[in-house]
Amino acid sequence: MEPVHITGMGLITSIGNNRETVTQSLREMKHGIDFHPELQGDDSPVKLAGTVKEFNLESSDPEDWTYPEEYRVPRPILRSFSPHVLYAWCALKQAIEDANLSEEDIQDPNTGMYTSSGGSMRSIHKHFEKMDTRGVMACNPLAIVASIAGTLSFNLVAALGIRGSSTGLVSACASSGHALGMALDEIRLGRQKRMIVIGAEDCNFESIVPFCGMRALSLDTNPDNASRSFDVTRNGFVGTGGSVCLILETEAEVQRRNAQSYAKFLGWGQGSDGHNVAISHPEGRGLKSAMSNALRDSKMNPTDIDYVNAHAPSTSIGDASEMKALKATFPLPQEVLVSSTKPLTGHGLSLSSIMEAAFCCIGLKDQFLPGSAHITQPDPELGHLKLVQESKDQPVDRVMSNSSGFGGANVSVIFGKA
Repeated sequence: MEPVHITGMGLITSIGNNRETVTQSLREMKHGIDFHPELQGDDSPVKLAGTVKEFNLESSDPEDWTYPEEYRVPRPILRSFSPHVLYAWCALKQAIEDANLSEEDIQDPNTGMYTSSGGSMRSIHKHFEKMDTRGVMACNPLAIVASIAGTLSFNLVAALGIRGSSTGLVSACASSGHALGMALDEIRLGRQKRMIVIGAEDCNFESIVPFCGMRALSLDTNPDNASRSFDVTRNGFVGTGGSVCLILETEAEVQRRNAQSYAKFLGWGQGSDGHNVAISHPEGRGLKSAMSNALRDSKMNPTDIDYVNAHAPSTSIGDASEMKALKATFPLPQEVLVSSTKPLTGHGLSLSSIMEAAFCCIGLKDQFLPGSAHITQPDPELGHLKLVQESKDQPVDRVMSNSSGFGGANVSVIFGKA
């Protein structure tokens, strides 16, 4: 099958709103976790989040939002946005410019778009609140398309005039990994020559605080170490939002357009735990399958992988099951390099897969590995896994990135140096 390349990238994240800033943050291990203004009341046990800077989207009226002027959205389009759709719009505009795509390229029937998000809890809440107080007919006529899980696809496919394959994928924290993998297959099968893939999440009270009820969030109040994947003292994840967009193209398109390539997208795999609605299998059963399937799809052996960007959300159970899956997939004498970037960014939920895939592509392009921050007591269960605790320049040819979501959904993606 024809090789597939990553030719464009856009990032709106807690550690930067463009590739240059994100790269610097990864290299310097500069985190984006802070006291979120919406989480400081008595109704929020959690106080920290990976905050998205330069955006104020607290109002329920999109016309009152403030965001960077270069991404100005026409009013008729903005009216059906929720916060994460705006993040996605900005990441999308970056990626299109980065890949040097024309309007003709974007609206070519051979260009598709896959998206992933959990929808907007805030928008849903506000719309129901209005309906309950003022009656059904007082509802915003765009309430549904602005809020439910498919809102990214509804808005962006229409706004850009996408004519190829389009859908939204929802598998919790594995969502954008599924979107990437299925977009790769869409190109490999000859159905499309270009796929735009976007993951996004709100970054507000309604998108973060409900996880307190699951006891999944860290209640620590020190931004400098609240998220500490693979540390013995880890006690929950720190939420974040934003958006990342990656553009996938065939090698023929790369050559035709004389386009850049961040990395080759070599393969992917998925596997399910079949265990629990919210808790990972204790032995990492589904994630082992996902990694094995990704290696087979990429026609590789475990020893071909130089580095793994782990899902590792900084929860006791999640990190533990992944360590077991990794040790089983990469047995001795291999000492595969491993780190998690979530201590820097926070956990982006359905955004996390594509965000961390982008970090892997940046590392391949610039030949460095991002470190796993805030570790003072490495978990002895890491065993022979070689934890990268400080970002470092490192020759790297092939990397894997893992994601796990509710219901035991697991995705692994593999990228290679272009």
